[in-house]
Amino acid sequence: MIEYLRGRLADLTPALAVVDCGGVGYGVNISLNTYAALQGKDDVKLWIYEAIREDAFQLWGFSNTTERSLFMLLISVSGIGAGTARMILSAMTTAELCNVISEGNDKLLKQVKGIGPKAAQRIIVDLRDKIGSLGIDASAASPVSSKAAAGVNSEVLEEAVSALTMLGFSPAPSHKVAQQILRQEPDAPVERVIKLALKML
Repeated sequence: MIEYLRGRLADLTPALAVVDCGGVGYGVNISLNTYAALQGKDDVKLWIYEAIREDAFQLWGFSNTTERSLFMLLISVSGIGAGTARMILSAMTTAELCNVISEGNDKLLKQVKGIGPKAAQRIIVDLRDKIGSLGIDASAASPVSSKAAAGVNSEVLEEAVSALTMLGFSPAPSHKVAQQILRQEPDAPVERVIKLALKML
């Protein structure tokens, strides 16, 4: 079992990190939270969850063990797969997710693509008593402040649309929503744009 990968960050997108470990490049699926944590780094350490199926072998990586633990709790819920778990962990921080679950806020969970009313309730019921053991400060992490101005950062727009497409959204609506967000928040980094887009698509 792979516990973690430590090596040089060879490539990074909002949905995938390639870690060079002794000349072997490992493609690791990541959330937006991990993407933000890895930006600007050359040498990285990712905590790994291995998903082994008959038709695929996937690595899911996390910048800390807390996010990995939350991911594993999410996929233990009936009907929640690894892709949906990543979507949830990309839409909110670990602290925000723990807060949502502990308060039973199914309305916020339902804003995530692929999460209907029944799935939201299952997550809350199944995990409410389990998240306390993770010791996460649910009051942490507020949204980034924004400045209103004209113009759109094309590089951020392109990267956000690419990431949303990798997450399963159609390019056209993704482009429209990302452009709208960047008009309102011209200085928003790509992870902020994607987080907001996940709630609007």
